[in-house]
Parts: sequence; structure tokens; C-alpha cells
Amino acid sequence: MAVREENVKIQEIRAIGLRGATPEGGWSDELERDDCVHTLIGVITDEGLTGFGSVFTNDDLVKSALSVLEPLYLGESGLEPERVSEKLHQNMFWLGRGGTITHTISGIDIALWDLLGKATGQPVGRLLGGRYRDRVRPYASVLMRAPSALAEYLQQLKEQGFRAFKIGWGPFGRQSQALDEEIVKAARDAIGSDVLLMVDAGGSDAGWNNGYKWALRTAHMLADYDVAWFEEPLQPDALQDYILLRQNAPVPIAGGEVFTRRQSFQPWLQAGAFDIVQPDVTKVGGISEERRIGWMAEENGIRFIPHGWNTAVGLAADLQLASAFAGTDLVEYLTGSPYVDEIVAESWVLDEDGMLPIPDRPGLGLTLDMEVVEKYSSGEPFLK
Repeated sequence: MAVREENVKIQEIRAIGLRGATPEGGWSDELERDDCVHTLIGVITDEGLTGFGSVFTNDDLVKSALSVLEPLYLGESGLEPERVSEKLHQNMFWLGRGGTITHTISGIDIALWDLLGKATGQPVGRLLGGRYRDRVRPYASVLMRAPSALAEYLQQLKEQGFRAFKIGWGPFGRQSQALDEEIVKAARDAIGSDVLLMVDAGGSDAGWNNGYKWALRTAHMLADYDVAWFEEPLQPDALQDYILLRQNAPVPIAGGEVFTRRQSFQPWLQAGAFDIVQPDVTKVGGISEERRIGWMAEENGIRFIPHGWNTAVGLAADLQLASAFAGTDLVEYLTGSPYVDEIVAESWVLDEDGMLPIPDRPGLGLTLDMEVVEKYSSGEPFLK
């Protein structure tokens, strides 16, 4: 039975950071297992409903942002995600947009869409306008390593059912052109010619200094191995170089995962800087913002592939977005992360075709295992 809107008011928002099993990021200043870069959000209403979101930001920063935002969201409707999120964005003009504030609003927005789905009994994808698909292909997201070790791991993942792979970061672009090609060749040989292979240079890494000519030369090498796209080959702010690279590279160019809010994406999409745009729902402003970016991408002939891979909640949001866009036929899946695989009550399971079913249950369609969540939050209780 649907819940009356006037009874669903935001009573409290809680945040809990995930620690103890933080996976490597491939960054030059590598993450430790107890570092917190992923924070879960719980939006609690006076009707007893709770929605969940995820933020790609340290929990201390998220909690500080919540203290700033609290006067704006307390007592607000829990069933109007776009309006409430836009209210938060608009009132942060003077305190800064992007970064912690926008990342935190992302988690709130995801949680509000989850709430709306639970209150109406509908999956978020249907509330976004309709479900074009009930399953989608996940690509296993894997850090690069020595060619032989990488090949062995990719073979294991293929045996588990994955039919698309992205290899990234690690030594790629950081040691030698010869090693770069050895890694890509080993990956293609390991998975065969019948599956997708993508390469992520990790150009948003601190101190990345490879430029346009390196990226163009590398793109030609990747074309020899039938790479489906070349991701983040340049520094995130190198707009003109991205435009040139997309015009001249023999493989599709992908990027955009570090941008926040639709206004940051607009000049890049209108200028044709990407073939594939990858907004991260846990950073960009949530589902509300990501939907608008997806529409903008479609209007400019650019593929929209979500990038909210970092927790089970981010993955669930990506699945719902993928269901609501006709051309979004892939989502990123971070392999081997307890924050994706263990904190849910029902495990993610690939079907016989290597596809991931999109939940049709209300909201995001996932149930968190609170005991496991607390295990990865140093025992701090999430919901009382």
C-alpha cells in the first residue's frame, strides 16, 4: 500500500564509513585497507522508511557536510528526490560546489530515490521513466599487474562468467611502452577474442603527466588488440587534448568520472570530448544529476556508461540507471571487494550469459546485511 506523502518527512540522516577491506585503487599514493573512501548514507523518515545511498568520500568529510546541510533537509519530504537535492545544491553556492558537499548530496539523492521506490512499491528504474532491460552486462574492473599474474586472474574471472573486462591503472603509462603492450597482449590472449576488453590509463591519478602524443600513440597500440575503449588517457582538465584525441584516435575515448554536477559535463559533451561518458553516481550529485547527464550525452551522440561501482549501493544505483536508458548496456563491477559483494543480504549472481539481473523490487532493490556493514565500520552502529 502506498504511503501518504505528507507523512514521509526526513527525520535524520546518518553516515557510516567502510574500513578494514578497502581495495587497492591503483593510485600512486596507494590506499591502505583501513583508509575510508566509501561512506554509506541512511535517510530515515518519521514514517519508519529508510533509504540508502553511497558516497565516494571519507566519512569524516561526509559527516561534516551533513552538519552543514542538516537545517536544509530536516523535515523535508522523503519522496521528492530531485526537488530536495536541487534545494541542497542551490543553497550551497556560497559554501562551495563540487567536492565533499556535492558528493554528500549524491548519497542523499540516491537514498531519496530508494525511499520513493519503497514508498510506491516500484523499482527506481521504472520511476525514472521505464525499464528498457531487466539485465545488463557487467564488466569486471581489474587493476593491472605483471602480465602473467594479470592473465591468470582474468582467466579465473572468465571462468566465473564475466564476458567483459576493464584493466587499469597500476604500471600502465608509468614505466614503459613495451610493458604497456605486454600487459594488454597478455590480457587479450587470456580472455580470447570473443569478449570485450577496455583499458583505463588512470589519468586522474596524482601527478599524471602523459599528454596528447602519448595518448594517441597508445590508442593506436590498443586498436591492434581490439580494445573497446581507452579510458582517462589524459589529465581530467585537458579539454582541448581530449577533443583532439577523440577526433584522431582509432579507439573510442572515455572519461568524466571525476566531474560533479551536470554543469561541469556540459562543455565536454557539447565539444565532443568523449565517445563514452562515465559519471559516478556517488560523486556527481546522485541519480537526479546523473539522469540529466545521461540525457545530455544522448543528445550529443555520446554513450552513457555509469561509474558508481565502488559499493553495493553504488552498483545498485547504476543497475537502475542502466535499466532506464536504452543505450546503456554495460555497468562497472569492482571484483573482489567486500563492500560490493559482502554487505548485501543477497549475493550478486551472473546468469548463464554473463549478465547481471537488474532488481525489480521496490527502490534500489537491495537489502543491506547490517551485521556485515558494522563489521566493516569498526563496529560503529549504522541504524539503531
